[in-house]
Amino acid sequence: MVNRRRAAFAGAATVVFLLTAGCGSSEKTGNNAQGANVQPAGDSKDIGTGYGSDYGATSTGGYGTDAQAGAKKGEPAKELAVRSDGKLGPIVTDSKGFTLYRFDKDTAQPPKSNCDGACAITWPAVPADDATASAGIKPELLGEVIRTDGSRQLTLAGWPVYRYAMDTQAGDTKGHGVGGTWNALAPDGKKAGQQAAAAPAPSPSQTQSQVSDVPLSVTDNDELGKIIVDGKMRTLYRFNKDSAWPMKFACLDACLNTWKPAKPVDKTKVRGVATKLVGTVTRPDGTKQLAIDCWPVYWFTGDEKPGDINGQGKMGLWFAVTQGGKKAGAGS
Repeated sequence: MVNRRRAAFAGAATVVFLLTAGCGSSEKTGNNAQGANVQPAGDSKDIGTGYGSDYGATSTGGYGTDAQAGAKKGEPAKELAVRSDGKLGPIVTDSKGFTLYRFDKDTAQPPKSNCDGACAITWPAVPADDATASAGIKPELLGEVIRTDGSRQLTLAGWPVYRYAMDTQAGDTKGHGVGGTWNALAPDGKKAGQQAAAAPAPSPSQTQSQVSDVPLSVTDNDELGKIIVDGKMRTLYRFNKDSAWPMKFACLDACLNTWKPAKPVDKTKVRGVATKLVGTVTRPDGTKQLAIDCWPVYWFTGDEKPGDINGQGKMGLWFAVTQGGKKAGAGS
């Protein structure tokens, strides 16, 4: 009887060890090798509201379903962010991910708003209070202008800044091009989309040099040492509020406007990263995401060119990933 109990205990201990040590501890083989080291995602609703700010967990960023009613409150923009839009290129958003706009009938030198009355209901002015610049926006471009009602409106490169009442959720750009006079703001205060339209198409040699056939590799960074980058040489990051074991996600909703989940890769083409560290995870919406050492990894929209590490240490929660799958510059 004693021997049976000992055997049962030993078996149970082995199961526990395999469950706790299996993620990223050894290379798997077989048809499911690429994702075998990583467990499916669990329910992450209890982790937090996204990427470190308290804007609320809904995709509308706290404005509710009635965007106009929310916009009338004249909420401060807080930390401005740069988001990459597929058609317009880099655009400026408020801290909740809502697109910010400029009006051609305004002036920048000197700053002056010509949107009052009914116009200001559809295009609410963004208050100057608490506005700060994040990576990709020069702080010296932020300013303010006094409106006709005496309130202080935020300016970017001299241009008064607005939201659009018909943008019902973070990421909307419905106001761009309205009346031929309203445009989403680019990070330098110009009209969004102009830089992308004016830029010449890259030559085949440029394209080849900028986008590698290797989907995952390691680069030497002057500040962080050897860090992992994707096939476009974009730095990959991990998020402290995610969880590797058990697998949970905290970057949801508006967070994903700024931090884009990296796509799974062909492990046979990886260079410089141990294949046992490379896996695939399933997000709560069913999409697949690349994982390094069981941690979901992302690229940062604030990184404008290969080699940028503008996301490093962001809010004390985001870190580039070392060659060994650890947090860069974090001592772990």
